[in-house]
Amino acid sequence: MTSTTAFWLAGRQVTGEDTFDVTSPWDGRLVGRVSVPTDAQVEEAVAAAYAVRDELAATPAHVRAAALDHVSKRLAERAEEIAQLISAENGKPLKWARGEVGRAVSVFRFAAEEARRFNGGEAQRLDTDAGGQGRLALTRRFPKGVVLGIAPFNFPLNLCAHKVAPAIAAGAPIVLKPAPATPLSGLILGDLLAETEGLPAGSWSILPVANDKMPALVQDERLPVISFTGSEKVGYAIMDSVPRKHCTLELGGNGAAVVLADWASDADLDWAANRIATFSNYQGGQSCISVQRVIADASVYDRLLPRIVAAVEAQVTGDPSDAATDVGPLVSEDAAKRVESWVQEAVEAGATLLTGGKREGASYAPTVLTDVPADVTISCEEVFGPVLTVQKVDGEAEAFAAVNDSKYGLQAGVFTHDVQVAFRAHRALEVGGVVVGDVPSYRADQMPYGGAKQSGVGREGVKFAMDDYTYERVLVLTGLAL
Repeated sequence: MTSTTAFWLAGRQVTGEDTFDVTSPWDGRLVGRVSVPTDAQVEEAVAAAYAVRDELAATPAHVRAAALDHVSKRLAERAEEIAQLISAENGKPLKWARGEVGRAVSVFRFAAEEARRFNGGEAQRLDTDAGGQGRLALTRRFPKGVVLGIAPFNFPLNLCAHKVAPAIAAGAPIVLKPAPATPLSGLILGDLLAETEGLPAGSWSILPVANDKMPALVQDERLPVISFTGSEKVGYAIMDSVPRKHCTLELGGNGAAVVLADWASDADLDWAANRIATFSNYQGGQSCISVQRVIADASVYDRLLPRIVAAVEAQVTGDPSDAATDVGPLVSEDAAKRVESWVQEAVEAGATLLTGGKREGASYAPTVLTDVPADVTISCEEVFGPVLTVQKVDGEAEAFAAVNDSKYGLQAGVFTHDVQVAFRAHRALEVGGVVVGDVPSYRADQMPYGGAKQSGVGREGVKFAMDDYTYERVLVLTGLAL
């Protein structure tokens, strides 16, 4: 018999009336059974978070930092166990699941560090005009209120960490909703937070509620801040439904890797091809910044393309629990069928399939396409699967225009040795981040991360999320001898 995993309501572990099963996308086996909160329990969690918002904001920084440090250390101690859980419920190869745990360790450590130095105050003399003589302004940041964190399935631990850790660091209570397909990894954070001391009861809850319960939570006025990571359609529907709330949306992308003419040696092209192959297929391509488009200068295209195909074909596919596996299944068979249909549409419209293009259950073979028409779905939307398109361009200007010819703008990679080109790319590309000398898939968890255009609003990255969760309040002192 499989035991039922409880959820976390106001810092304590409880069960509801119903359960749902979490199954492996690789082989369909039962990974766990999770208890579902009742409507009354969801209300209790929200009411508790709202009730302690002032108390948590006033909790000393060292108390919040100690709690975050504890979670970081315990994640490290339980790293292998948690990595295996991520792999089982998500289908992520173990090598990438281990990397995800390591990143979550860092996120909580960064948050502990930021909790200690955040909100230190900035003094500003106001006697620069006569009316301000003897006056000093002191600016500090205060939480906007309770955060509703909505996390996706593709990084089921680390993207929960990116909601929870900054909220606690900033002194904001949080109600976290993990993805229904992968709730177990998020619930692990509750195990570790429950071991801490000093955080007010009610300052955090982790509720695996169904997606159809989200509209009521989104509309709840006691939750003034929403941090959502997921699809463009859902994210903007949330923001449109609550225009007076603060929404941070980390949405989709169709990451481009630009290979320019000066990236021309054999070593350069081997490096680019291997990085492109790895990061078009890692997480099964289910990353917002995976490489979906390669834009190669005509002078290197013919030498680069066969290297990319060979590197893609060298990716090891199979059982995600095998440490040698590079590419596992997608999150579901339906997801793989969607990718299959998009590739089929492109081929029928004239695209050339160089490798891959085959589905087996929830798994889709790493795929490379060229000559892809601009109006097919795979050219316009985020594929969120292990599929790569390659196109030839003539020069830097045409390459940058091709990157910008998209409704998305999350991150881009530019392979160049020229620092002047790097700065031109930074100025010209309509994205949230430009990675020079590598693929767009690089993310450091402390850096500002988010997009332009339809890729979202606001920024993640611990300090930057804390800024989003708080607002500036000015204190003016009068009658001072400055």
